[in-house]
Amino acid sequence: MHPTVPTEHSPTKPIPKGKLAALLEVLCVSTKLGLTSFGGPIAHLAYFHNEYIRRRKWMDERSYADLVALCQFLPGPASSQVGIGIGLMRAGWLGGIVAWLGFTFPSVLALVAFAFLLQGFDIASTGWIHGLKIVAVAIVAHAILGMGQKLTPDRSRATMAVMAAAVTLLWQNAYSQVLVILASGLFGLWLYRKKASERTPELPIPVSRTLAACCLILFVLLLIGLPLLTSSGEEGWLAMFDSFYRSGALVFGGGHVVLPLLERELVPTGFISQADFLAGYGAAQAVPGPFFTFAGYLGAMADGIGGAIVATLGIFLPAFLLVVGALPFWNQLRNNHKVQGALAGVNAAVVGLLLAALYDPLWTTAILGALDFALAAVLFVMLVFWKLPPWMIVLAGAEGGMLLGLL
Repeated sequence: MHPTVPTEHSPTKPIPKGKLAALLEVLCVSTKLGLTSFGGPIAHLAYFHNEYIRRRKWMDERSYADLVALCQFLPGPASSQVGIGIGLMRAGWLGGIVAWLGFTFPSVLALVAFAFLLQGFDIASTGWIHGLKIVAVAIVAHAILGMGQKLTPDRSRATMAVMAAAVTLLWQNAYSQVLVILASGLFGLWLYRKKASERTPELPIPVSRTLAACCLILFVLLLIGLPLLTSSGEEGWLAMFDSFYRSGALVFGGGHVVLPLLERELVPTGFISQADFLAGYGAAQAVPGPFFTFAGYLGAMADGIGGAIVATLGIFLPAFLLVVGALPFWNQLRNNHKVQGALAGVNAAVVGLLLAALYDPLWTTAILGALDFALAAVLFVMLVFWKLPPWMIVLAGAEGGMLLGLL
């Protein structure tokens, strides 16, 4: 093991440079990644590997692969959770926090600025905003294609995904998506109950089980308690925090899957209009860093700077609690065939949820005619076959939307 990687018995042992120097180093490196990591969670993991593992050798290859596997297993933004885990192993608890701040803050700042631009100039109905909505159609379609090939490779899981999409579209309420995920997990547990589990190497754990259990208990208490506290009709920051916390806690399969959860939480309750919601979703594709920073835009549109802070903390807190809480138990869980079967069912449901979101609200609000469809098709080809970066797709979509507005 590399000498700077803490062991289970010394989770916060300072590195030779000293703890403050280590924290500053984590902050600088993570901020650099937050400013330059375009392309979504898979690309982020490649950036992390190049910067943290190849260049700086903060972890060995096997430990990094195990950490990535854990974060892909958990709900929440996988790339942010990997960054938190690396910061935690490098410089203790504060290292996890500053790693998250560095990676997250640049895109939060950019999206909050975009929110104020929309509010100040009332441009939500202009042609380029409509183009951003069409961009969202192309990008989500691309995400479904990639996730479907990986997560629904057989007849059973493809059927589960379509059923999940149908139930989500036909039964739209606050609980439908949660119940779809739970039911799919149980079905996956039954379907793959006899499948042998794949043995994997162990991850060096920098967190005690006591502290991990406290994080998991807090995660559950907030998930259950916040809706009870806001059930009396509370419409302030507590209700906003509750909405974003539940969305962050229930997202499996990557940042795009948060779209239907947030749309169901925020648009019907009047936090934000559907047009502004979709405009922000399109803009979020053009900034580096994790897609969950979309919450900063939504919070700013709903309630200014305070709303942006509440929304960002709310959607990322589950990720932090889960990655810290799960680390000491991961080695046993990931080699359990029952857990792997349940995860296979959940992942299939995730594809279905994203398929439902592609139709409603994306398709129904962005594709209003043949020209819109043609622009979406062109953007999809640019993204999938030409493999252009997302920020170029965003610019092309905005320009295409302006041209369509002139026709």
